Amino acid sequence: MNINVAALVAYLAATFLVCGIPFGKIIARAKGVDIQHVGSGNIGTTNVAREIGKGAAALTLLFDAGKGALATGLAGVVFPLCVTGGVSVDPQSPAAALVGLVMLAAVCGHIFSPFLGFHGGKGIAVGVGSLLGFAWPVGLIELGIFFVIAYATKRVSAGSVTVAAIVGLVLALFYGPNLGQDLIVEAAGLVVVWAHRSNIKKLVSGQEKPFSFHKKGERPMPDDPSVGGSR
Repeated sequence: MNINVAALVAYLAATFLVCGIPFGKIIARAKGVDIQHVGSGNIGTTNVAREIGKGAAALTLLFDAGKGALATGLAGVVFPLCVTGGVSVDPQSPAAALVGLVMLAAVCGHIFSPFLGFHGGKGIAVGVGSLLGFAWPVGLIELGIFFVIAYATKRVSAGSVTVAAIVGLVLALFYGPNLGQDLIVEAAGLVVVWAHRSNIKKLVSGQEKPFSFHKKGERPMPDDPSVGGSR
């Protein structure tokens, strides 16, 4: 397998930039709200839902997950230009680790957005979207686990941290071990866990607030960015 390193690096860089687009902030701004200065300050779905509403939150989720799915989904078209030998992006392919790198670039682009001074979201939506782009059964399994835990605990961050922490294991159990890809995908998951570090502290101390929608016209004062959930 011969890799065109320049082409691969260019695709990873493009993934980082595209996935760094802060759709939550853009959508909120269109509603006249600076989402980084209300509620928890998070740019993701949870804070958008609380501070603006379900419609804006749905758009934020769609675009954040969509950019991840686009990045890994297009890899099947782009990678034959980067790697000789008819590369498959199937999770069981020997070259599947390269798709793991795309997922890692997508997650890092969202969390360290170059458009927000290398600050950004917490990566759960773009991470699950990336999974759906190349390993959709695992993406659906992760979504199922997320909803069960988030519903049981009433805390989005609990579901987010759990699915991020086990993503490499779930991938390996479903498709069989593929060490290169499993480790890189798990690394992406651990970056998401790291982004939730303040939420984890509050979960452990019992201070993490349950998710709920505020009534129209009711908006809390800006507070610690760890309060709430994921983005």
